[in-house]
Amino acid sequence: MNSGIRRVGAGMIVLFVALVGQLTYLQVWRAESLAEDPSNIRIFIRDIARPRGPILTADGEIVARSLDTGDELKQQRTYPLDSLFAHVAGYQSIVYGNTGVEAAYNDELVGRDIAISLRSIDQVIRGYDPEGTVVLTLSLAAQEAARDALRGQAGSIVVLDVRSGAVVAMYSEPTYDPNALASHDVEEVQAVRKILEAHPGNPELARAWRERYPAGSTFKVITTAVALDNNVTTPDTEYPVLSEIVPPQTTRPIQNFGGKACGGTLAESFRDSCNTTFAQIGLDLGERFAEGVERFGINTSPPDADVNPTVVESIGPVRGAFDLDKPSFAQAAIGQGPVAVTPLEMALVAASVANDGMMMVPHVAAEIRDADGVVTERIEPEEWRRAMSVAAAGQLTTLMRDVVDNGTGRSAAIPGIPVAGKTGTAQAPVGANHAWFIGFAPADDPVYAIAVLVEHGGELGDDATGGRVAAPMARDVLSRLLQG
Repeated sequence: MNSGIRRVGAGMIVLFVALVGQLTYLQVWRAESLAEDPSNIRIFIRDIARPRGPILTADGEIVARSLDTGDELKQQRTYPLDSLFAHVAGYQSIVYGNTGVEAAYNDELVGRDIAISLRSIDQVIRGYDPEGTVVLTLSLAAQEAARDALRGQAGSIVVLDVRSGAVVAMYSEPTYDPNALASHDVEEVQAVRKILEAHPGNPELARAWRERYPAGSTFKVITTAVALDNNVTTPDTEYPVLSEIVPPQTTRPIQNFGGKACGGTLAESFRDSCNTTFAQIGLDLGERFAEGVERFGINTSPPDADVNPTVVESIGPVRGAFDLDKPSFAQAAIGQGPVAVTPLEMALVAASVANDGMMMVPHVAAEIRDADGVVTERIEPEEWRRAMSVAAAGQLTTLMRDVVDNGTGRSAAIPGIPVAGKTGTAQAPVGANHAWFIGFAPADDPVYAIAVLVEHGGELGDDATGGRVAAPMARDVLSRLLQG
């Protein structure tokens, strides 16, 4: 055998080994990831034609179900509640794939989940495809309350169960009807998507967890918690009565809302939302402020919630920046400057105060059932991070109750039910200020935490404040949930 033939033979052996190795890698090591890849059209088409279980609200209403079509795809998803749960439930589209719960719990809905498969083995033997049901933590009543409170104004309302992290309501405006995107008419689906993409309000954007906003004075809850836990302040610490403060390294003052003068104790400053006091606290904290906000999930990986698309990261002052940029820390302490948060993040902040300082992982699914209605899995509460000490949470509860009883949050008050809260009027990069409110109720035995965000003040525009616009919305939602 000459050298040329030997080289060709050796090359063929190398190629053969490489081919075997690649096939082994794809079929063994990457099999699961490839099967779950949303671009795997074979898996997707298989699931489209397969029986798919319903999505139900916590109070038993149908959010999504499959209907027989008689065409080659056999099944088409329909959404009887139209746009009400669009961002949470998502849709199943033959053109654009799955989103929302339809994506996050796809295996459970088509019965590929192991728990459902084992319970449905008799169906499999008889040639039937099993299917599962996803029951949401969100109720129809709560979601309607959030929708009614917003009254079509751009923004978002998030309501959480303070003990479990379960999402009770999560509604964003503008929204969209997922039924058209679930159509089997490809041209119709594409035309609808073009209309949605051209809409200036971006209706497909899940503002509750996919959009970030300056937090305004609602961020003072975080500032206060970090300062209390670092022994930088107490509710009785005195601060000067000022109308503005000029941080080091700049000549630009930070002013109080409306140019008023305020100060006094921390408790008084919190009640009156005094910017000068909190800007000073941000400077007093320094690097500890950047470290402290991370305990609330700021500048860290967001919670592993069962939403699709995933939660975006909220941002704030970063470690190592204080000595170079002290003004940004003063601004961050009042919820401006480098601060940008989701409404879900701020609902978690309110819930952590109500839950003795513990943040829970938010989740939108409560349980999975098989085709016979038997529960195969319950989504259990899971602790995410300790945001503050129990002592700081107790002190903040007192401060937040005072805001609603005597301060800027009076419009959130519910007769007979104590409410704790914090208002915010956040300067937007463009346009009128955003209106915020976060809080929880009953304040003496918390059940629900809430965050309300109204973009650019909604109908009131430049005249809007968190107290005038967002606080009454929180009151309306919480009172409907607590009083029926």
